Amino acid sequence: MTAPQFHTLLSRAERAGLHRMPFASDLALEEAAESLDYPLHRVNLAQVTGKEAFLDAVGKALNFPDWYGHNWDALADCLTDLSWMAADGYVIILEHSDAFAEAAPADFAMALSVFQDAADTWREDGIPFWTLVGTAGTHTDWLQDME
Repeated sequence: MTAPQFHTLLSRAERAGLHRMPFASDLALEEAAESLDYPLHRVNLAQVTGKEAFLDAVGKALNFPDWYGHNWDALADCLTDLSWMAADGYVIILEHSDAFAEAAPADFAMALSVFQDAADTWREDGIPFWTLVGTAGTHTDWLQDME
């Protein structure tokens, strides 16, 4: 996909949600997010193998406020607030998620569920909230590709 194609897709709240990170599209995706003035945050999960490390990595990458409680409910609250970085849309990339998916599959599934719920909440307000999951494994074969 090219930057103009991503630009068109990223602006569509009804299509936003949880998707597989498109292969070899980093630069085009970054250009499209920048052209839309959407913050793009990368959460590096390469060293994450459990819930606590995941919650910490997300909190740091998205610069969560001090009141962030490092639990699933607090993650949901922060993802559906984002008042500290108000924007017309959001792109979050969960990079290198394989180790987390393998080591803690139930927590990985819960994490993705929280991100999808956040996308559904933002969609009600017409705001695109994209979560792209970067993986080389088969743990996310069920994820939709961006189209």
